[in-house]
Amino acid sequence: MTALLSISGLTAFYGSVQALRGVDLEVGKGEVVALIGSNGAGKSTLMMSIFGNPRARDGRILFDGQDITDMPTHEIARLSIAQSPEGRRIFSRMTVYENLQMGAAVAGFAGFEANLDKVFGIFPRLKERLKQRGGTLSGGEQQMLAIARALMSNPKLLLLDEPSLGLAPLVCKQIFETVKRLNEEEGLSVFLVEQDAHHALKLAHRAYVLVNGAVTMSGKGADLLRDPKVRAAYLEGGAH
Repeated sequence: MTALLSISGLTAFYGSVQALRGVDLEVGKGEVVALIGSNGAGKSTLMMSIFGNPRARDGRILFDGQDITDMPTHEIARLSIAQSPEGRRIFSRMTVYENLQMGAAVAGFAGFEANLDKVFGIFPRLKERLKQRGGTLSGGEQQMLAIARALMSNPKLLLLDEPSLGLAPLVCKQIFETVKRLNEEEGLSVFLVEQDAHHALKLAHRAYVLVNGAVTMSGKGADLLRDPKVRAAYLEGGAH
């Protein structure tokens, strides 16, 4: 397996508080890799640190063989890494179309029409809502828009932070099915941070468990789904 994203010995701080403690993690080309853990474990911090916010105190982050550890955030964004952040964070006063334009701007609008057709094929609902302001969409539609906006730059790696947060179970299922399809049909590599451990582990080829800023377990998604310790902590009324 060729690593597309490789994180080694990563530590990060918020002020004097250590958020990440020597994290080692890899996402291979064409893989879906999940990161699960309780609230406050450092999952979103790890996702954000890939873009340099917070900056790594120690360790290295390689993307497609290139060291991006100290690279400015705007330069990292141009490297075929796209992020759908926690809480969606769409531009609520902009229309659906304008949000998609913002996603394409990172890549200099390369292949704009083709990418637009692609995201409408994945999320037909967005085509129907094209002139609607982002803030007037339902939660599920906003999540679709956040993912579609990320896809408009035609990334090699998609970072998905808590895509199921606050969504109805049926909508969650649709979002996870979409991610699966993107991976299988487009070969898109996905790094997924998710509190819904059941859906995340079912979807992922491999997964990591993060506890207090450190990786405590890793393995195939299906194996972790069956692991008694993982089940007790994240799947059977433990930490969610």
